[in-house]
Amino acid sequence: MTLKKMAGPLLGFVLAGCMLLMLVHPASSLDAALRGLAVWWDVLFPSLFPFFVISEIMLGFGIVHLFGALLDPLMRPLFNIPGSGGFVAAMGYVSGYPVGAKLTAKLREQGMISKIEGERLVAFTTSSDPIFLLGAVSVGFFHDASLGLVLALAHYGGGFLVGLLMSFHGRNRTGDSVKASSAPADSLGPAPAEQGSGRLRSALNAMAEARRKDGRSLGELLKSAIQSSLQLIIVVGGLVVFFNVLMALLARAGIMSVLFSLAGRLLTQAGFPPELSDALVSGFFEVTLGARSAGEAAGMLPLHFKVAAAAFILSWGGLSVHAQVASILNGTGLRYFPFMAARLVHALLSAGLVLLLWRPVVSSGLAEDWSTLPAASGLAAPGSNLAGSLSLLCILLAFLLLLSLLVLLLGKLRRLHHGR
Repeated sequence: MTLKKMAGPLLGFVLAGCMLLMLVHPASSLDAALRGLAVWWDVLFPSLFPFFVISEIMLGFGIVHLFGALLDPLMRPLFNIPGSGGFVAAMGYVSGYPVGAKLTAKLREQGMISKIEGERLVAFTTSSDPIFLLGAVSVGFFHDASLGLVLALAHYGGGFLVGLLMSFHGRNRTGDSVKASSAPADSLGPAPAEQGSGRLRSALNAMAEARRKDGRSLGELLKSAIQSSLQLIIVVGGLVVFFNVLMALLARAGIMSVLFSLAGRLLTQAGFPPELSDALVSGFFEVTLGARSAGEAAGMLPLHFKVAAAAFILSWGGLSVHAQVASILNGTGLRYFPFMAARLVHALLSAGLVLLLWRPVVSSGLAEDWSTLPAASGLAAPGSNLAGSLSLLCILLAFLLLLSLLVLLLGKLRRLHHGR
């Protein structure tokens, strides 16, 4: 019997067990559902819904095509994806999971990226947002704003490395690229000889063409963006509630204790403190609970191990985020397995980077100096969600545009040097 044939009956058995546990422990199930609903309403809805709507409107107005044409010289050689992936990366890293997956699915639906390019893109644009990482994890869970720098370097640095590694994904496959006749203008871009104003003109033409093809008025575009974003945010909320209830039921049934014990033994054999098992197992299911457990782990544990565990959990994302991404990718042709493998690699890289960077960043006092900067304290402050994220998005896009311009200039200088 193949694994695929066994998956259906096994899933049915698990769901039947969950139903039985809900009947046995109705009060615990209700409390867990209310906690999950509170997280969705208080945190996820106000932080994700505006970005869902904004991204839909930007696609309709062709702004994604504009940035795609401008960022193509940077994204192609680095990550082997079209320039529109640079916009997805900026939105995903600023607003957090699962915005990167949502935008990737939209680009795939519009034929702007191939299947392999979509799998590369979603693999490294799914990350924690800086406000959650700096505010909730560093300040809220660890009560130390200076830890935000090493966490950010490890988490986003690990994501960058995953992007470089994923550029090799599917390179030997043929017949899956976007056809030139139907490719958007951002993927075609100007000819290699075109520089400066020529590329900008091409980008503006791509934006105008995308807007013409969309054809919806502002009112129609806003209505459609709100409707589709509401559908997605409700799915996200339902999955958050489901996994909160699932973890509560597993704890009541004693299964979580068994998992904690097994994880502790594995950590001991690997040379790590077994006290981190609670955080890692909780983070396997849900990122917020796992990061909080890492911050609240036994005080005698070395701090760098607890921060490394938090970085691992943030980069893995939890099964709740995995389920959100899988639901978004459903129907696009993009496979879930490359995403899952990339999350695991990202988690291992992030934890390793924390241990590698701990002494030069934290022990040197650089982290404390960074935490006193207005930008760092502003992102970590409560209530900075939308305004801080939009400001960071503008800064990140400007930085990517400068890098893309620098790549163009270096290419022009290289051609001039070879032409002599």
